[in-house]
Amino acid sequence: MAADSNALNVALSLLINLDAALVDIVLLSLQVSLLAVCLAAVIGFPLGAAVALWRFPGRGLMVVALNALMGLPPVVAGLVVYLLLSRAGPLGEWGLLFTPSAMVIAQVVLVLPILAALSRQKVEELLAEYQEQFVSLGMSRLRMMPTLLWDARFALLTVLLAGFGRASAEVGAVMMVGGNIDSVTRVMTTSIVLETSKGNLPLALGLGIVLLTLVLVINAAAYLVGEWARRRTG
Repeated sequence: MAADSNALNVALSLLINLDAALVDIVLLSLQVSLLAVCLAAVIGFPLGAAVALWRFPGRGLMVVALNALMGLPPVVAGLVVYLLLSRAGPLGEWGLLFTPSAMVIAQVVLVLPILAALSRQKVEELLAEYQEQFVSLGMSRLRMMPTLLWDARFALLTVLLAGFGRASAEVGAVMMVGGNIDSVTRVMTTSIVLETSKGNLPLALGLGIVLLTLVLVINAAAYLVGEWARRRTG
């Protein structure tokens, strides 16, 4: 108990003094997760809106697939990306394995279905509400897309925060494709696993506190955005 208390005190000291190793790991984690979520949003939001707006063969199957992939196990996503980026894989010549780029790709694979599936639901709800107005204005479905995405922006911001929470707390996939290399691909989640196994509890605790705080802030922001949007729209 005394040892745990001492580890916690050292961890707090690392946080207060902005330990260089801890700060580097946190910054890399934020960089990878933010880039992954931005890329997933650029692809996922239009994809979700397109599935909501158009009717095509296999649409039902695509909806089911997007919903199912929201719960994609990280290790499976990591394995798929690893096979793609390994030397024998189709993208092996790019040399991305065990780099931050590979970690971004793995997080995009995990976050993209969440953003696409939830944005489809939001756009479908708005489409049902605006359908008659769009028809009276003679708008094509292509012109409806930006209008619906803009009107759903507050709900989509909440979705975006949920995606960032998923990306920043992920460990399995990024460890498989990143390799947990010191000062290169070591992020908060993989560092916590490594430092705990080494018995370096202060750094693991310090990173755990930062990660927990980050998750709390993201959830609080998502709640506040949702409440503000509900009051704004009545």
